[in-house]
Amino acid sequence: MKIVDVCAFYAPKGGGVRTYVDQKLIAAAAMGHDLVVIAPGDEDRVEMREGGGRIRWMRAPLFPLDRAYRYFSDRAALHRALDEEAPAVVEVSSPWRSASMVADWAGEARRVLVAHADPLSAYAYRWFGGIADRAAIDRGFDWYWRHLRRLDARFDLVVSASDSLSRRLIEGGLGKVTTNPMGIEPGHFSPARRDPALRARLLAECGLGADALLLLGVGRHSPEKRWGMVARAVTAAAASRPMGLVIVGDGHDRRSVIRAVGGNPHIRLVAPIRDRPQLATLMASADALVHGCEAETFCFVAAEAVASGLTVIAPDLGGAADCARANEGWTYKSASARSLSMTLRQFAESPQAPRDPGRTRSMADHFETLFAAYAGLDPARTITR
Repeated sequence: MKIVDVCAFYAPKGGGVRTYVDQKLIAAAAMGHDLVVIAPGDEDRVEMREGGGRIRWMRAPLFPLDRAYRYFSDRAALHRALDEEAPAVVEVSSPWRSASMVADWAGEARRVLVAHADPLSAYAYRWFGGIADRAAIDRGFDWYWRHLRRLDARFDLVVSASDSLSRRLIEGGLGKVTTNPMGIEPGHFSPARRDPALRARLLAECGLGADALLLLGVGRHSPEKRWGMVARAVTAAAASRPMGLVIVGDGHDRRSVIRAVGGNPHIRLVAPIRDRPQLATLMASADALVHGCEAETFCFVAAEAVASGLTVIAPDLGGAADCARANEGWTYKSASARSLSMTLRQFAESPQAPRDPGRTRSMADHFETLFAAYAGLDPARTITR
């Protein structure tokens, strides 16, 4: 099967989307599919991938709000590229301009919208959540829901990575939603990697003894991750039991994270860890993963924590919450430092021991389900373009 992924947020220095697409290229080749990724770049060129598939970069302008990314600006050029590739299925992973471009393309391929992001949770609910409930915010952003419903009418399938996002999309009037959770890379994350000496060293770096709790946070420093809130909650909860927090990541919001930490010696900020075995060892050596973002569509780090034997403590909305609930974790009221602090105190009073994660869903499981769904699309069905 020939698949083209029109991926607006695939970039040389990209994060989760790039990691996901790179894994998909390898999986597609292993399963006998021809996958081409069309991405906005600094020039027109083709990049062959050793594991299979290729990246077709299209010359595109820089995205003004984040110059690490570019955006598709030439509708005709994108349509020509799709004509040349002649896929059986074309998928698009952004609900914005590129989705409308793909919907307008005159080709016969089946079209799939993959919900890699939840813009309302990441922005609107966070910005206005202090003055209005979600129902009121949804009414204020009805233009966005109308846009999604128009895309739903023009696409053959909408793929969501979590039950919580699927429910919201369906409640918003979309009729072609299917849930296909993502998974983790096999062979890295396991409770067997737990290293008591590493745990003791990290607690010592936090100025604490081995009897304290070691909490771990992993993710970029950006406002929707709410690391400042997490830091304040941990500082308050530590009054009842000593606990250290190690936050792995970096980003443009780093200064505000540092201000929130406020010189607390029990909280350490660590640079991103690119080495997967090293990160897996760190995860398995902590006592719990603490997450602050309620806008996750899946939350890889929560799934990796579960596979490492950790308890997940997450906000009560979004993909991280789904992961926590499914694996005997803890949830707190989203965006509330007070609720998180109370939850941390309750967790500290409960027995802590590495959990048996059982069989965890892998990315191979995800891709096998995804490509099977593509193969099952009716090629004869007529969609209003």
